[in-house]
Amino acid sequence: MCGICGFITGKDIRLEHLKAMNDTMYHRGPDDSGEEIYRAESGRLVGMAQRRLSILDLSPLGHQPMESADKRAVIVFNGEIYNYQALKRELSGYPFKSSCDTEVILAAYLKWGIKCVERLNGMFAFSIYDKEEQAMYLVRDRIGKKPLYYWNCDGDIIFGSELKPIIKALDYMERPYAIDRRVLGRYLYQKYINAPDTVFEKIYKAEPGSVVKILLNDMSVSSWKYWDLNEVYHNKKGSGPKSFGEAKDELRTVLTQAVRERMIADVPLGTFLSGGYDSSLVTAIAQSVSDKPVKTYCIGFDDAEYDEAGYAREISKHIGTAHTEMYIDENDMLGLVESIPQYYDEPFADSSQIATMLVSQLAKQEVTVALSGDGGDELFCGYNIYKRVEQAQRLDLVGAAAHAVGKVFGLEKHYPFKMRVISENRNREAKTQFISGNYIKIAEAMADMTGARSCYYGWESRYNESNWQERRMLLDIETYLPGDILCKVDRASMKYSLETRCPLLDTNVAELAFSMPHEFKYKDGTKKYILKELAYEYIPKALLDRPKTGFSVPIDRWLRGPLKSMLLDYTNEDYLKRQGLFNAEYTSGFVRDYIKNGDVGAGSGENYSGIVWALLVFQQWYCKYM
Repeated sequence: MCGICGFITGKDIRLEHLKAMNDTMYHRGPDDSGEEIYRAESGRLVGMAQRRLSILDLSPLGHQPMESADKRAVIVFNGEIYNYQALKRELSGYPFKSSCDTEVILAAYLKWGIKCVERLNGMFAFSIYDKEEQAMYLVRDRIGKKPLYYWNCDGDIIFGSELKPIIKALDYMERPYAIDRRVLGRYLYQKYINAPDTVFEKIYKAEPGSVVKILLNDMSVSSWKYWDLNEVYHNKKGSGPKSFGEAKDELRTVLTQAVRERMIADVPLGTFLSGGYDSSLVTAIAQSVSDKPVKTYCIGFDDAEYDEAGYAREISKHIGTAHTEMYIDENDMLGLVESIPQYYDEPFADSSQIATMLVSQLAKQEVTVALSGDGGDELFCGYNIYKRVEQAQRLDLVGAAAHAVGKVFGLEKHYPFKMRVISENRNREAKTQFISGNYIKIAEAMADMTGARSCYYGWESRYNESNWQERRMLLDIETYLPGDILCKVDRASMKYSLETRCPLLDTNVAELAFSMPHEFKYKDGTKKYILKELAYEYIPKALLDRPKTGFSVPIDRWLRGPLKSMLLDYTNEDYLKRQGLFNAEYTSGFVRDYIKNGDVGAGSGENYSGIVWALLVFQQWYCKYM
């Protein structure tokens, strides 16, 4: 786990500038740093830099940028390749000097070209500069575990694991950068910005499973998917085990292998253990293949309404881990609010980021690597929204009739909230997203929506999937998982120089999930059915099968209490007019009304704290970066 950055430019930029870019990501790699500038045949400068968090081969032999043995190729790499040892045996003719996975990527590139990425199983973002081909490649892993940004404008390319080094380079080059106003409405609604967009014009996220190729002679840029989610899903669909027993056996095998591979490290390792199914199953398998107690970490909350630490403690006792827990209160969480923009380079308003930062801080006191249970919900039908999606599909014809009647007689706006959502759900490209007209109108009213990105993702038909649950799962894997969940965990953990690994997002696990019948994942209203049945082999059902309390930051109380003064400052009408990004009169008035009335109540359709929180997080970010 590291941070990478670099550039291709005709501008006069020096090594000390590249080092300053690299040092903006010190938290991602405090153990080592390296910077090199090469001159291409075109005369352009090629900068390559990396901050290193040492996990494999702690010696100087793992230093980056790393050149191939023949000096043809140079790589900077962030992540882990879990099958690197098998690949290394296959590449035995290469004169390896180190025992790290970075050198294996270089050797694989020399043998197979950029198609080598199809053989890599892991989480990664890397750049390879091929001096012979006079090309640079930017590559991101299949699911989007590791971040990778790049600026592309007027013959200059700047890339980085975060936005900070890119902004630093633009300042050195005296290149202006501006907020991409087209994404503001979608951000307020979704609370994150999905690839390939970023908050800035001309800066993009490399999409999951993609390669970006830059030819240095003419600076032409092309990109393609080496792992296309929709294509892989349809290729795998129906090809897996037909019996539930066989499917569970195969899942046990591939998940155990995924956990085993992710436990390879030359530094201390542990797991996050929340007490839920996913983290408990990952931890139980990790303990089953370990010859000593696995270190486990959990955050507890003083508010008993949200606290589930006791369940994690009981599960730890049953499977025999070395468990550590830390109890926190609201003040602990509030203390991190102002640090959100520093580590989340873009506006990012998933409030569970705060708890993720705290558990990462706890784990880092003893370990450098932590396994997590991320991915189980998206791959195995675990979110509550999937149950509502199944209900919505059954009620779609009723909703169409209610919509027709409501339009004729003007009744739709008077329907109860849940009925109105089903009635309004007429967009065939967003059937599983339950777009609420009220929320859309607010987001659109706050932001100037001229030429804007739609607040929803309008491409569901391209999945060619009639089962709405499967369709929504694919949408979440493509958007919410990399854009929100994995971004949240990456930035929160790297704030403390902690590497997180997700066995459930292993390529083989994901493709097995695609291949098995849907009823193995969702059966008679039971979500994650096969994952739960596998977990019961390691942990008694009584310890796992309970109503999930869940954790949510008390946003409504915060915004109308300790954060009220900050919120009013950031949404003052004069300030908003000077800022020039939002409709000042509407936004300021809406926030004042919200502070007065608060969230009306679940199911009312008037719970607007999420949009106001997203606005506050944006304004904090704007204050720091702009």
